[in-house]
Amino acid sequence: MDRLGDERLTLLGLLLESSSALRTQLDQRLARDVRLPIGSFELLVRLARSPGRHLRMSDLAAQAGLTPSGLTRAIDRLHRDGLVVRVPCPSDGRGAFAELTPAGLDRVLAGLGPHLEHVDECFTGALSPEEQRQLLGLLRKVRDHINPAAIAGIEDAAAC
Repeated sequence: MDRLGDERLTLLGLLLESSSALRTQLDQRLARDVRLPIGSFELLVRLARSPGRHLRMSDLAAQAGLTPSGLTRAIDRLHRDGLVVRVPCPSDGRGAFAELTPAGLDRVLAGLGPHLEHVDECFTGALSPEEQRQLLGLLRKVRDHINPAAIAGIEDAAAC
């Protein structure tokens, strides 16, 4: 019975509950104001913030927490809409990059204003600037611990 009161369970539960509710809120607002689901917008933002505006498909999947087939489906939809292209890796015939198109960059830039307002309303507005910096550091530390493949994608973004 003592283990049911373990604060680690509370901490994890609050993190998962907050993450789920935040994702739902942001998804609804992005669909309404930007006409993109959060999963698609997140992929476009990740590409826009990457060197050369591209990432290896495997690295993008690791960063976004998607399976390779899930990422393939998402990239197929973005490609169909002209927002992303696949570029073969010159040094590895099996590898490919997802690369943001000019139209994809325009879509990200147009959506950033409303999205950042949503982020403030639903998330960062509840925290002081110092709390935001602390949380950023803590979340990065946890991410690096449990998802080192995401770090590799950041460090190796320009390589193939």
